[in-house]
Amino acid sequence: MSFTTEIKQEIAIAKLEKHCQKAQLSALIQLTGSLTISNRNLGLLIRSESPTTSKRIVFLLKELYDVDTELVIGKKTNLKKNNVYTIEIKQNAREILEDLKLMNQGSIQSHPGYEIVSRNCCASNYLAGAFLAYGSCNDPQNSNYHLEISLAKIDYANFIVKLISRFDMQGKIVKRRTRYIVYLKKADYISDFLALIGAHDAMMRFEDERIGRDLKNSISRIDNCEIANEEKIIRAGERQITFINRIIEKGKFSKLPEKLRNVADIRIRYPEASLLELCEYYQKAYGEVVSKSGMKHRLNKLENIAETLEEE
Repeated sequence: MSFTTEIKQEIAIAKLEKHCQKAQLSALIQLTGSLTISNRNLGLLIRSESPTTSKRIVFLLKELYDVDTELVIGKKTNLKKNNVYTIEIKQNAREILEDLKLMNQGSIQSHPGYEIVSRNCCASNYLAGAFLAYGSCNDPQNSNYHLEISLAKIDYANFIVKLISRFDMQGKIVKRRTRYIVYLKKADYISDFLALIGAHDAMMRFEDERIGRDLKNSISRIDNCEIANEEKIIRAGERQITFINRIIEKGKFSKLPEKLRNVADIRIRYPEASLLELCEYYQKAYGEVVSKSGMKHRLNKLENIAETLEEE
């Protein structure tokens, strides 16, 4: 089962107040419905490729208007040949459309009247209906976070974006072939949107996957940083031992100040030690406390001496 299907199934079993049911049904019919005229009677034809969405539409129609519906299952004619679920309403179509604020004085509206989405709870369920109709969301195991709703008209896409912005989320629009896609890319927005439309289990799964991935990436970054630091320390130790050996080869080691000889001795004994570790080893061996900056200064002085000897 896809993550999108999980989201839609969770939305489809939600128990809603009548006003929220109307908001959800309004979005579903807006996106999946079309008008028919037979014997001068106005009818409504609703098509969806999702059995979950189709069942939800039938349920809402029955709950709100107690109308008889006819559900027909057919096949698409394209290569995929997906099932197509067709719901036909032959009676009271006009009254239903007017009650859902989709028709006004005989004209179909590009989006519902404000009354349908005036309450925040209704607006969230309207968005849930839009997702049920033409929404999808990448599986959270995929690090490319993406949630979208595919729409036929730009005016309606702008309406959906405005509705989303009411809840402090920023949706964007892109045209894909003949469709307008309202999408969310930020993980926080997707998580908030899933909670908003009532898909709380899906939201928790999304968050678990995201937090797990972020934690794994953080650990990986820390490990990589530690490895890089260890390699840097080893390279520094190798370079420092090289110039100490150069001083020894030139026969000048015994003429060095005692503190420099002691530092050179500690470095040779502990070639992979960091500056802080060298300070600790030095204190144990010679009873003198040396800071990291002091240790670095003495090593730099040894390097300068080695370079001078090389030039001579």
